[in-house]
Amino acid sequence: MIKLLVLDVDGCLTDGKIIYSNSGEESKNFNVKDGFAITNWIKLGYDIVIITGRKSQLVEYRAKELGVKYLYQGIKDKKAVLEQLLEELKLTMNEVAAIGDELNDYKLLSCVGKSFTPKDGAEYVKNIVDVTLTSKGGEGAVREMIDIVVKENKQLDQYLALWI
Repeated sequence: MIKLLVLDVDGCLTDGKIIYSNSGEESKNFNVKDGFAITNWIKLGYDIVIITGRKSQLVEYRAKELGVKYLYQGIKDKKAVLEQLLEELKLTMNEVAAIGDELNDYKLLSCVGKSFTPKDGAEYVKNIVDVTLTSKGGEGAVREMIDIVVKENKQLDQYLALWI
């Protein structure tokens, strides 16, 4: 049973575009459907960790807004960070599902219980994940991932009961 979700930001929670204003301010697009699914996963009593290679105040703000407790930014070795967190949470890799889209996610995706990539993930990543989603990054890929995990965990009734 999956108990922890690991999310990448650029290319998964966003479409991978980074927009800068003339003054150097950064902008990203987050999908509200992904956010809705994330908050519902947390309402089921589980955790989410965001592990990203870049640092951004926008990501910190979004994580806080959604109630994500674990946020690691500027990370080169995502697998090592996850291993430390699993020790703290007393979970195993088999209890983890992760989504990533690029080579910096490769090692992490290779060792978790269930791995996902968006439709527009890198081919190298598509070759090793369990599921290539039908949604692109930033266009509901995380929502699609969570829907799959909830169904495979046999928690669909609990999940729907949050709203019906």
